[in-house]
Amino acid sequence: MRHRIILIMLISLSCASAVGQPDEDQAGAWYMYFGSASLGNGPLGVQGDLQYRNWNLGGDLEQLLLRGGATWTPSATNVKLTLGYAYIRTGEFGSSTAFSEESRIYQEALLPQKIGSRLYLTHRFRYEQRFVQNQDFRTRYRYNLFLNLPLNQSDLSQGAIYLAVYNELFVNGQREIGSGRTVEVFDRNRTYGALGYSISNGLRIQFGWMRQTTDTWAKNQWQCSAHHTF
Repeated sequence: MRHRIILIMLISLSCASAVGQPDEDQAGAWYMYFGSASLGNGPLGVQGDLQYRNWNLGGDLEQLLLRGGATWTPSATNVKLTLGYAYIRTGEFGSSTAFSEESRIYQEALLPQKIGSRLYLTHRFRYEQRFVQNQDFRTRYRYNLFLNLPLNQSDLSQGAIYLAVYNELFVNGQREIGSGRTVEVFDRNRTYGALGYSISNGLRIQFGWMRQTTDTWAKNQWQCSAHHTF
C-alpha cells in the first residue's frame, strides 16, 4: 500500500511538471506596440504599450500586457521619467485555460546616450510594485541597456535600416510571496537581437529574436514590434 501511495505521488508530480513547465524547444512569439507623445511643447507626455505574448507562434496565451503612464522630461535634460500602471493577464502553458492577473505600478527613468556618429544607447531603470493574484505584495527592479546601430545611414530617421540589441536583468525585491512560498532573488534575464526599419521619422518596426532565462526554464521568443512617436 505504501509503495502505491509513493507511486501515485510521483506520477502526480510528473503530470504537474508537464502541465506547468513551458516547452523550452518550442519557440514562442510576442507581438507588441509601443507609443509615446508629448503634450504640446512642454515637459509632459504620455506613453504606453500593448503586448500579446504566446507560448507558441499564436493561440497559446502566455501574457496579455496593457501598460501606460505619464512622462516628464526635466528642462535642459534628455532624461524621461515615467509614472505608470500595467495590467497583466498570464496564461498557463499548454491546453489549460487557467490564468492569473496582476496589477502593477511602476516608475522608470530613460537615459539616452550617443557614442560616436551612429551608436545610440538607452539605459532604462524601472522599479515595479506588483499586486499578483494569490500572492503577497511584491516589488521588482529592472535594468535594460538598449543599443540601436543604423546600417545604411548615420541616424534613425526615415529610411534607416538598423540593428537593435538589448539585455534586461530582473531582480526581485522580496523572496517571500505568501503561504510559505518563495522566489529567487534573480527573476529573469532577456537578451534580444533584431533588424529594424524606420518607416517614417516617428514610426519604426522591428523583427527579431529574444532568449528569456528564468531560474527554472529558458525559452526562445520571436518578436515583432512597432515603435510609434507622435
